[in-house]
Amino acid sequence: MFANSAPVVSSQRAPHARLGEIVLRHMETTYRREPGAVCRAAFARVLPRLAAAPFVLDAGCGTGEGTFALARRFADRTVLGVDKSAVRLATGFRRCAAGQAPANAVLLHCELVDFWQLAAAARLRCTHQYLLYPNPWPKPEHLKRRWHAHPVFPTLLALGGALELRTNWRVYADEFRAALTIANIGSRCQALAPAEPLTPFERKYAASGHRLWRCVST
Repeated sequence: MFANSAPVVSSQRAPHARLGEIVLRHMETTYRREPGAVCRAAFARVLPRLAAAPFVLDAGCGTGEGTFALARRFADRTVLGVDKSAVRLATGFRRCAAGQAPANAVLLHCELVDFWQLAAAARLRCTHQYLLYPNPWPKPEHLKRRWHAHPVFPTLLALGGALELRTNWRVYADEFRAALTIANIGSRCQALAPAEPLTPFERKYAASGHRLWRCVST
């Protein structure tokens, strides 16, 4: 079914009380997790293209539909879609193989945490970063699983570029903005017009009557 998505339910009604403490701790420490060998090999294959010119990142790209839309929007640069799911990416790879995707779109099967670490080590920079997969983890005890409260957050920021996060949970957008403020990055949160979704998830949420939100760095 298409328009049958349940709304986000959480006992948390505002940014988490521990958000500032956790973000500051991550900003002041070094995340020492080692990227996996498979992701290292995959990253090495796309590195020459990413290092050659500015690029746009679609983080958590799923089937690549949003990546292809962004590639048409940013026709003058490479648009990289990264996702950990080989099943979701298979749809996008088939479209690429059939010549149904923009030539400037590249898909990468890789854990996002690994990608951000490898990109930082390679001193890559991008012009835009899109986090379009909602991934809210709405239970308060799951705060540290959200990107802005994860140890990789400073590494994400090191990649640079204008940031845009989208979600169907206002608290997630507000927390992301608060985390950016702690990192001295200005941003704004606003409602997303129903005509603007880039991904199948966003279209389904909009059709299900959810309000969609985005946090955009300024």
